[in-house]
Amino acid sequence: MPSVSDSPGNTPPEQPGSTKTAVRQLASQRWRIAIAMTAVMMAVYFGFILLVAFAPNWLGQTVTPGLSFGIALGVVVIFTAWLLTLLYVR
Repeated sequence: MPSVSDSPGNTPPEQPGSTKTAVRQLASQRWRIAIAMTAVMMAVYFGFILLVAFAPNWLGQTVTPGLSFGIALGVVVIFTAWLLTLLYVR
């Protein structure tokens, strides 16, 4: 006859060094990193959008002939996304 502890709803407490605990800690750490990187990307993107909305004249000023601040900052936004993606998958 099976004991009460063998039923599917009754799982034994996890040991501190168990694989389940390590996987949960890793998943938790990955989640925190993902949230932090998402916050950074949102700040960069929405900062750029706010500049477009409230400082279009400044974004239109040229840095060098053929390159405005707006284009340069747009490239920075794209490179930031690539960099954060690279850091996350690494």
